[in-house]
Amino acid sequence: VHLQAFGGALVQTGGSLRLSCAASGLIFSHYVMGWFRQAPGKEREFVGTINSNGFRKLYAHSVKGRFTISRDNDKKTVYLQMNSLKPEDTAVYYCAALYGNNMYQRESREYNYWGQGTQVTVSS
Repeated sequence: VHLQAFGGALVQTGGSLRLSCAASGLIFSHYVMGWFRQAPGKEREFVGTINSNGFRKLYAHSVKGRFTISRDNDKKTVYLQMNSLKPEDTAVYYCAALYGNNMYQRESREYNYWGQGTQVTVSS
C-alpha cells in the first residue's frame, strides 16, 4: 500500500491550496480517508475525514468552513481544498487510510496507512 501526498507550497495569508493524496495497493473505496497535520514542536492533529463514498465529512473546529475534503474513488485520490489560509495552518500535512466505516476516528494511531506528508507554509 502506498499513499502519496502532494501539493504543499508556500502561500500568503488568505491564499488557497489544494492537496492531493493518491493511493495504490488497496481497495480505496473500502477506506475512510483522513487528513492530519503536524506543526513544528507540536503533536500530530486531526484535520478531517471523509467516508468511503464521499458523502459524509467531518472537520476539526479549527478548519471548518475553510477546508473541504473530497475524494474520487475512480482515481483513488483524496483531496484537501484549503481556503483562507492562516499562518497557524503551517504544518506538514498527511493523508491516512482507515479500513472500514468509522469516519469519526480522530486518533491517528488507529489509521492503517499513511502518506509521507507535504509541507504547507503560510506566510504572514
